Amino acid sequence: MNDFSYLHTNCFELSIYVGCDKYPHESELPEEWENNRESLIVFMEQVHRGIKGVVKDVHGKGIPNAVISVEGVNHDIRTGK
Repeated sequence: MNDFSYLHTNCFELSIYVGCDKYPHESELPEEWENNRESLIVFMEQVHRGIKGVVKDVHGKGIPNAVISVEGVNHDIRTGK
């Protein structure tokens, strides 16, 4: 579903598994958090990388369905409503 969403809806979804047990017991969660806290925080900070913004017309109104292309990236995206 993650790849489909990215390619067809402009929604970037991500699943992260930090261990071999997909459904650890509740009692194991504090230890799992401590084992992975720093790397997960650094990963979340990556949201601030890249290009972001709002596509507006000369009157400052958003432009729905505008196509955004990046040279060297073979995946255009469109703005929302």
